Amino acid sequence: MTFPGSLPDVAERCGRWAPDSLSASASGSSDEKPTPRRPRWRIALAALVVLAALCAALALPLVLGGSGRETPEQRLTTIRRMLRDSPLVDGHNDLAWNIRKFLHNKISDFNLSAGLEGLEPWARSRWSHTDIPRLRLGQVGAQFWSAYVPCGARDRDAVQLALEQMDVIKRIVEMNAAHLALVTDASELLDAHREGRIASLIGVEGGHALGDSLAVLRAFYQLGARYLTVTHTCDNRWARAAGTSGGLTEFGRAVVREMNRLGMIVDLSHAGEETARDALETSQAPVVFSHSGAAAICNSTRNVPDELLRMIAANGGVVMINFYAKLVTCGEKATVEDVVAHINHVRRVAGVEHVGLGAGYDGIDAPPEGLEDVSRYPHLLAELLRDPDWSEEDVRKLAGMNVVRVLRHVERVRDQWRRAAVLPGEESAGARRGDCVYGPA
Repeated sequence: MTFPGSLPDVAERCGRWAPDSLSASASGSSDEKPTPRRPRWRIALAALVVLAALCAALALPLVLGGSGRETPEQRLTTIRRMLRDSPLVDGHNDLAWNIRKFLHNKISDFNLSAGLEGLEPWARSRWSHTDIPRLRLGQVGAQFWSAYVPCGARDRDAVQLALEQMDVIKRIVEMNAAHLALVTDASELLDAHREGRIASLIGVEGGHALGDSLAVLRAFYQLGARYLTVTHTCDNRWARAAGTSGGLTEFGRAVVREMNRLGMIVDLSHAGEETARDALETSQAPVVFSHSGAAAICNSTRNVPDELLRMIAANGGVVMINFYAKLVTCGEKATVEDVVAHINHVRRVAGVEHVGLGAGYDGIDAPPEGLEDVSRYPHLLAELLRDPDWSEEDVRKLAGMNVVRVLRHVERVRDQWRRAAVLPGEESAGARRGDCVYGPA
């Protein structure tokens, strides 16, 4: 008896496509001994085993985060969907300094929303990578805009320059309110992202911008500054820069404590190792490196050694990876893969909760190939999804949620200190050039 679907039945129906031996066996014309039939339950069991193996093979990429089976286009689609739900937060952009350099902060006719790629002098500048159309393509959800103060202003007009740079950032945001929103805390950041606007935060770059005054620090906070980079490429009276020896003075520690009290993030990019170590030991809130890399990959004094990476993990902070080729490869050129190497190193040493993005666009003249401007962030994140060790949740943390967590923690410390009625700091850095004490008239 021939059962429908049995091997003889298949041979009869398939005719000439069936193997000769199978056809001969089915017709009984072979002189060979007939092969004993396997019991049907064994055939069914074997089929079930094969089916289970096939299902497991198809499900494995899902378990690993969906990356192994996807094409580059599919990974990019995944990232774009993710960034609609969860903000990409970049730690450092120097657009405001270019506005000062090119326009002297005269922006009444400056249309950032129209794009700068075809507009002189932006179009021929190697330092220009940012405008609103490209920010939109890059799905940037939140940007820390740098109010940069050059070292040449130290002990001169540094405070004034910082105020002017904060002013131009706020004016740019107001002029482009359909796309940008000035925010000062984590809740406002997430609200702006849900509204479809790019949350804009201010970071003051260079501790010399304080003029050695805690009162100025407090004024910066009231004006919207939410981090202070404690040094730039120069020392100041209370902190040493990268490549120099020495750490924080007592006044420097007072600056860190006052930032904790205010709810301002301590930024250690550009800081010397001893300065960074002192700040990490002093701060009761998480700190960041807003635009740095891993020293183990590129041994620059601007990058973070493994010892400090472990301290960052213990502190709860974040190292935000810079895209400047000289900090990525210690050379003139870099690629997306080179940036990924820094990200993966920080992840291995500090953990996935302690790595973020701080490209430094508009303050660098050698971005990596494939990361030429602010439009390219999704391509970097899609590259990470190639690696089965990176789940979608991991990428969300790197893209921005780690920084949101830091903001929330800094705000929580601020609120705790307020409840404890901690008074504003009154420490002094000591005598400064030009200090005067006036008596009664």
